[in-house]
Amino acid sequence: MISRFLLCGLLTAVVLVCGCNKKDRAVEQETKEVKVETKKVKLETSMGDIVIELNKEAAPVTVKNFLTYVEEGFFDGTIFHRVIKDFMIQGGGFTAQMARKETHPPIVNEASNGLKNVRGSIAMARTSNPNSATAQFFINHRDNSPLNYVANSSPGYAVFGKTVEGMDVVDAIAAVKTTTRMGMRDVPVEPVLIKSAKVVSE
Repeated sequence: MISRFLLCGLLTAVVLVCGCNKKDRAVEQETKEVKVETKKVKLETSMGDIVIELNKEAAPVTVKNFLTYVEEGFFDGTIFHRVIKDFMIQGGGFTAQMARKETHPPIVNEASNGLKNVRGSIAMARTSNPNSATAQFFINHRDNSPLNYVANSSPGYAVFGKTVEGMDVVDAIAAVKTTTRMGMRDVPVEPVLIKSAKVVSE
């Protein structure tokens, strides 16, 4: 017969082993849940490279839209056509000859996703219609709280990522001289070209 002390020892061992296994599984599950898919896009410009980290979790529709244009090569050869120092630099819609490019249909405004228009963040440009964004985007040169979503007050401008490399390039672009061309104000005198836009990591 198994003694009472031996039986108690065996039961204790089983409990300890089971406890460790459950803990290991919990840690493994927590690690899986923390992992979030992220992608980075490098904008190679005539003034240097800018790397943007996209936030698919917060802005799924906007990120998918932006990546569609990237994968199609849409941004290659476009310019930053609207530059205002201490505000933002805007691009993604015009060629160096100021010809507007044809786009896909507009997307829904995701400005209520909690992301803010802070320095270095990238957001979608749009008209007065909140759901009119297509391909044009802008990088905030400073914190621009008036562009943020406010419930029952302002539809805001949808932020979908942030600059992780090349903020010095953004600063340099923001400082260029601008003029009026084709009836548009704040256009760089010397075109600031987006040579290419490519996904550089996942």
